[in-house]
Formats: sequence, C-alpha cells, structure tokens
Amino acid sequence: MTTGSLPRHIYWSRWEKASAEENAPDQKRWFLEQTLSHGTMADIRRLDLAAIEEALPNLRLPRHVMALWRDYFERRHSHAVSQADS
Repeated sequence: MTTGSLPRHIYWSRWEKASAEENAPDQKRWFLEQTLSHGTMADIRRLDLAAIEEALPNLRLPRHVMALWRDYFERRHSHAVSQADS
C-alpha cells in the first residue's frame, strides 16, 4: 500500500506531504499503524499479513488492536500446526 493509494481517513495527518521514502521502515510502520488503527475492513484486507506479523512487535497500536492481531496470529499458527499433524 502506498501513500497515494491510502484513503484520507488513514492518511489525514500527512495528506499534503506524501513521502518520497515510502519504503523506509519508519514510513512502512506508520502506514501499518494508521491502517490497523483507523482503516476499514477493506483497507486492512489490502495489507500483507506477513508484513503485519513481522512488524507487529514494533507497532504502536491501541491495546485492543494489538491484542486482536496477536490472538489472530496465534490462532493462525495453531491451526496450521494442527493441519500439519493431520
């Protein structure tokens, strides 16, 4: 997801200043934080789950949002392990 593709409800604080360094780690982290905190389901579906999981320990998210994602990935991994054991 790039700055140009973010809806205004996510990119409201930097709307006028699209960064030329969209691939910079801080910018990627910021995009994830904003999308996970303020995005709609459609916005979140556009994110890469592997990128969320990798960045999760370093994201500054509201507690309830962080808890939801931690639980999601724990369940996802538990399901994958149980599928492999079958």
